[in-house]
Amino acid sequence: MSDRVRAWTESLETFVLEVIFGQWRGKRAAVVRGLLLSLSKVFLVAVKGRQFLYNFRILRDRTLGVQVIAIGNLTVGGTGKTPVVEKFARELKDQGRTVAILSRGYRSKPPPLTRRVMNKLLFREDTTPPRVVSDGKSLLLDSETAGDEPYMLASNLKDVIVLVDKDRVKSGRYAIEKFGCDTLLLDDGFQYWRLRGRRMDVVLIDCQQPFGNQHLLPRGTLREPPSHLARANTVFITKSEGDLSELRKRIAAFNPAARIVECVHHPLYFEDVFTGDRFGLEALQGRKIATLSGIAQPESFERSLTNLGAEMVYSRRFADHHRFSQQEILNVINRSKKKQAEVIITTQKDAVRFPKIDRRDLPIYFMRVEIKIISGAKDFQDCVRQICFR
Repeated sequence: MSDRVRAWTESLETFVLEVIFGQWRGKRAAVVRGLLLSLSKVFLVAVKGRQFLYNFRILRDRTLGVQVIAIGNLTVGGTGKTPVVEKFARELKDQGRTVAILSRGYRSKPPPLTRRVMNKLLFREDTTPPRVVSDGKSLLLDSETAGDEPYMLASNLKDVIVLVDKDRVKSGRYAIEKFGCDTLLLDDGFQYWRLRGRRMDVVLIDCQQPFGNQHLLPRGTLREPPSHLARANTVFITKSEGDLSELRKRIAAFNPAARIVECVHHPLYFEDVFTGDRFGLEALQGRKIATLSGIAQPESFERSLTNLGAEMVYSRRFADHHRFSQQEILNVINRSKKKQAEVIITTQKDAVRFPKIDRRDLPIYFMRVEIKIISGAKDFQDCVRQICFR
């Protein structure tokens, strides 16, 4: 994707989010929201229709004869899914499973356009092998080719296979035949119906915005109605804080049988983006910092830094999955210096999209996090045992 197209796409995405969440006001905004609400009703029909076609075998799903765990969301982005995928992969690997993570590689570099067009025109099955981000031994692709989440997972999980392909039946078959995998983790796979068989569905819900603004796309951020939680075996409530009894009741109303696990994103350490040097969490105590992020909901990330004792003097936010240019990084450095920041903090997901820069007047660290279960640890272990010993 060219820089110009990427910039236009991000501007459009930002504008749509402003419309959805009511930040754009006036009569024209009301008209646009009314139009989007009409389109949401069309989208709901499409979602229900697709479900009907799979349930009645008009569209055929596939079974690969191995365990399949789909981890996903009801809403678009912002639930902190990647660390949960990492926790499942690590736990299953420790239990002796041969694990592959299958991702579609959101905003990764696509195959050549001519090949995609010819395959469509000739109704030809794409036989191109999936992109191997990691073979369980080495990191083989960069973040632009792989996509930032698959690259981040492969970086953190040195002994887990990570594959990228929109067709996860094809990539799952490749994982089994090429690497002997017996467990497939579908990253962002709750809406992926083509791969069924011995499947477990794990759904993440952000406790701060559990069901977005209650509307389906494009009027809201819901991919499907909350009632579809009935398909989930396990629900992870992420960024858990405060009293969650009401949210638990809402979840139980849709799915009384689902296991519920409450978790937070727990900071581990800070790492220099360019040198790899690591620092303890106390490194921010009493220091003035700037933040740089391109994630769906940066507020939680920024709040975690102030909770560690830092004073945030400058914050620069970009659209989710933004690929930074050298000049953008230098501009943030210059503005951070003017605000007397001592260090710039970003997320690991953002750090994998950083370019090389000519000068670093301020250190830039990313915060490494992991999922910490604060309630429902037994339910999580039961979930893992069910996968391993089914």
